[in-house]
Amino acid sequence: MQSEYRPIRVALLGAGSVGAQVARLLIENREELAKRVGAELQLVGVAVRDTKAKRGAEIPQDLITSDAESILTGADIVIELMGGIDPAYDLIKKALNSGADVITANKALIAAKGNELIDLAQQLGAQLYYEAAVGGAIPIIRPLRESLAGDKINRVMGIVNGTTNYILDQMDSKNVDFQSALKEAQVLGYAEADPTADIEGFDAASKAAILASLAFHSDVPVEKVHREGITSITSAQIQTARQAGYALKLLAIGERVDQGLVVRVHPTLIPLNHPLAAVRGAYNAVFVEAESAGRLMFYGAGAGGKQTASAVLGDLVSAAKRHLAGGPGLASSTHANLNVLPVQSTRTRFQITLRVSDQPGVLASIAGEFAAQNISVETVAQSVPGDGEPAAVLTIMTHIASEGDLEKVVESISKNKAVVSVESVLRVEGI
Repeated sequence: MQSEYRPIRVALLGAGSVGAQVARLLIENREELAKRVGAELQLVGVAVRDTKAKRGAEIPQDLITSDAESILTGADIVIELMGGIDPAYDLIKKALNSGADVITANKALIAAKGNELIDLAQQLGAQLYYEAAVGGAIPIIRPLRESLAGDKINRVMGIVNGTTNYILDQMDSKNVDFQSALKEAQVLGYAEADPTADIEGFDAASKAAILASLAFHSDVPVEKVHREGITSITSAQIQTARQAGYALKLLAIGERVDQGLVVRVHPTLIPLNHPLAAVRGAYNAVFVEAESAGRLMFYGAGAGGKQTASAVLGDLVSAAKRHLAGGPGLASSTHANLNVLPVQSTRTRFQITLRVSDQPGVLASIAGEFAAQNISVETVAQSVPGDGEPAAVLTIMTHIASEGDLEKVVESISKNKAVVSVESVLRVEGI
């Protein structure tokens, strides 16, 4: 079969940490990949911004070009690893319109334009692959799109940003503050010089939108994902959580609610015996709760050139086999079209930490605020103020309540004369 089919022409857009590794593996493993596919995978060009820049792997100079459009012509498969929306968006559209399948690891683009590009691919009989856009080497896109397509998924919950998980893990294990953990992450290359996309939750929100779109067969715009970062988290909060039996993680959560679905990203308390609590360092994990399959967890390296390249090559082999088999590409299903609701529709447990005046009647006063919104309090822990300290700390854990009602309680409590400050409000999941 290999000798009967012409070489499959592959164009690569971008040769950064991931792209350079993809090019290297395509060249070094050419014979092995040909055996797996049934035809040679021929790398016809690598488009880069700077043709003289140093690469993470050696690429033959005759393959490198700064003219991205020139290598799209005649390509059977285009791999986009440039990142960002522009010019990646226009180049992918041109590739699809030329009849090529497209593989991308661009989570920002898929979150913002994915449904449009998937629809375009379907109209043209092509296929858009994006396994590497979420979770690096973790195979999660294909299981959601294919393996679990016949099941009803009720919830997807995961650690999808390795930078924030590393920072929180360092704050936990070494009892250091946020800035110290961030600096270490930057030194090790886990965090960018400008870490805003990671620490403010933008990266995780893009990935949450992609996962929820697949899991719930619905269009989930990234702007409808509730987003909170980790910059306000303190080592004291993390140590207090551990003493109470919880780990603190930045989680991306998509779940069905009565009238639709809610997708959110925020710091979350999770029991230490939950599988996600054991995810350390820069690793990622996605926990899926399905009606028939039950609970499933996908775990692995969430970033890294070689690791992400593995996912890209997996998509490449699938795309190449489709070329040999023929037939149109298969689109992701969005038939359910569930409404994406605001975070106030969420029902979960909450932990509220208050600094209060140390005087009689304070606890009763605050309990009355919760009762007024029909929120049941599960536990209350009070720290005794030290000598000369006028305020005590109350840590209140609720039973399941709606986010909307909790917001009303927090607003009311913040106006209570006995409350010095609302220190934190954290959601609790996985119980």
